[in-house]
Amino acid sequence: MKIDVNASPSGLKKRLDGFWQLAAAKALALEREYDPSAGSPVYTVEGKYTTRGWTEWTHGFQYGIPLLVFSATGDPSMLRMGRANTLQKMAPHLTHFGVHDHGFNNLSTYGNLLRCSGKGLYEAAEEEKELYRLALKVSGAVQAKRWTQTSDGAGFIHSFNGPHSLFIDTMRTLRILLAAHKLGHRMLEENDREVVLLERALIHGMTTARYAVYYGKGRDRYDVRGRVAHESVFNVNDGRYRCPNSQQGYSGFSTWTRGLAWAMLGFAELLEFMATLSEGQKGQIRPGAPQTDAPETGMPQTGIPHPGPDGHFDADLLQQAVKSFLEVARATCDYYLAICAADGIPYWDTGAPDLNSITGYRERPADPFNRYEPVDSSAAAIGAQGLIRLGRYLAATDPEASLAYISAGMTILQTLLSDTYLSKAPGHQGILLHSVYHHPNGWDHIPEGQHVPCGESSMWGDYHMTELCYLVSRMADNDYYTFFEGIQ
Repeated sequence: MKIDVNASPSGLKKRLDGFWQLAAAKALALEREYDPSAGSPVYTVEGKYTTRGWTEWTHGFQYGIPLLVFSATGDPSMLRMGRANTLQKMAPHLTHFGVHDHGFNNLSTYGNLLRCSGKGLYEAAEEEKELYRLALKVSGAVQAKRWTQTSDGAGFIHSFNGPHSLFIDTMRTLRILLAAHKLGHRMLEENDREVVLLERALIHGMTTARYAVYYGKGRDRYDVRGRVAHESVFNVNDGRYRCPNSQQGYSGFSTWTRGLAWAMLGFAELLEFMATLSEGQKGQIRPGAPQTDAPETGMPQTGIPHPGPDGHFDADLLQQAVKSFLEVARATCDYYLAICAADGIPYWDTGAPDLNSITGYRERPADPFNRYEPVDSSAAAIGAQGLIRLGRYLAATDPEASLAYISAGMTILQTLLSDTYLSKAPGHQGILLHSVYHHPNGWDHIPEGQHVPCGESSMWGDYHMTELCYLVSRMADNDYYTFFEGIQ
């Protein structure tokens, strides 16, 4: 990637001002034109949002976008839209036991409302704030209950595929457990056994770091530092790891770039959250008998700490855990910068079979209209936020790397704010163009005269583009934004 070291929040401010007008208009149009009885909107076909019956994971993005626009602009119509839809339509998502998407749906809605009210962006009665707190507590516990224990004494929140399946996506939705923990929630299981939500989140992060991320240490023939597997498969009979896999990528031995972006952002946010914990909060993690490797899995020595057979972390290992999360964040961000196009936009998978037909694709700007493989702008919007957050986290300890990561994120946003990627046509309901959902299944629309999916939007792409713009707008005002601010 060719990083523009001059790209900065203040330099993008004029474009960001125009973005908020666009995002508000798109949110209003979707609210007016979309039929909610069809199900949650997922992606556009010929510029119009349509649904796709896989899981209901995008409602929160739809209703969260106007809340982010309100946060940036103070537009009361955006608050009314996001708040009313949350209160009227999001309750079923709080107790949805079949998905790993609670952070996507519920932090985007109830979490944004609690943040806005908690920071005084609008006046809310204490009873209203308590409703939002309760929603996040319930959602965090329901998500944490979706647990598979592994043979090394650790475990993970399993995907909607079932108890054998660990998705890389869950690193971004994991923050619902952190929010519930921050609110002081106690989760109880059989015989009143308490599950510390912070501990469960950390164990999930460790398991993901151990099995879903590669470090260039000879795990297999495709072990490249920073590469990730979309899905990690376990034997539920004995909890042993079996193999990498992919649902939306090309294969388990290549990297689906949106999955890579989920890891970049998820681990960076986990680092930010851990940096805010008091010693008392860290002390809530119960002592156990930690190990650093599990020989029976046949995995190479990674140095990633994980709990012992009793399933608990020793508090003394927290520092090592943070070090491991930092290694993951840096490795995945470095890999992204190595495999994306010159302007920071990645193609949908690093192993896409016709990618090498695009001559010099890493040395020139991405071409959404090429004949061979689609780009994924949603991966860029997610990944850019991960780069910026990692860069800010490193500001005091590694200023050179900090500047490089932040500049890379700003360069990507600069690209996404261009006419190539912003959906400015009035009849198009999306915000961010050239997003893809499930290329192997052929779900994405290919316009007439084109050879690959292009020109369409997705709810997660629109939301994360809006969230990225909100983060950078706050930075332009010498401020900052995290998911956990105002959650108290």
